[in-house]
Amino acid sequence: MDNQEKDFVQIDIMLLLRRIWSQKLIIVLTTLVFTAGALMYSLFIATPKYNSTTRVYVVNQKKDNQAITTQDVQLGTLLVKDYKEIILSNKVMEDSAEKSGLGITAKQLAGKVSVDAPKDTRIISITVRDKDPQVASQLANTVKEVSADQIKDVTKIDDVTTLEEAKAATSPSSPNIPKNAILATALGFILAVAGVVLFELLDDRIKRAEDIEDGMGLVLLGVVPDTKTGKR
Repeated sequence: MDNQEKDFVQIDIMLLLRRIWSQKLIIVLTTLVFTAGALMYSLFIATPKYNSTTRVYVVNQKKDNQAITTQDVQLGTLLVKDYKEIILSNKVMEDSAEKSGLGITAKQLAGKVSVDAPKDTRIISITVRDKDPQVASQLANTVKEVSADQIKDVTKIDDVTTLEEAKAATSPSSPNIPKNAILATALGFILAVAGVVLFELLDDRIKRAEDIEDGMGLVLLGVVPDTKTGKR
């Protein structure tokens, strides 16, 4: 009984694989359609966006030439989260939007700004994304200047040093055409194969002589061959 069940599963798997292979043209065409769609969207529909990033270093300098201790460094690292919140605060966004002179609102600016800080450092990256690379760099530098003053006022930090000014990007950060094409190709292939498998599993038509025995519980006495094709 166990051997019969194993044979039945093996036969089903082989039939399923043959069914998938027989529908290879549909699978290929579906995959190509998804890939072409992703390329069309990335090249002609999606609006290119440019990232511009400025980096600052926040340090609490000691007075009277006192050396910075390990405790000072650790405290500064722990305060990085506070600095990030200050940069993204409504106050900084409002002042930056007004200072930029671009007619942008604080809410619109907040949607373009992201702040990141590598772990265990006091280096903070401020990135602005916009469809215009010049606008992105201008806004990034403006946010950096306004937030530096705000950090000093709120935390009484002595210095916020600019490590890197934001510059206009020469190539868009999105859409990522190769990535979109690869994902669309994989998705198209998976959906096409899944569709073929699902159709085969739901198809209850009799396609083999064995289906009569398995599905109807009848004993197969014989098979009449097709005289035209030579198939059973």
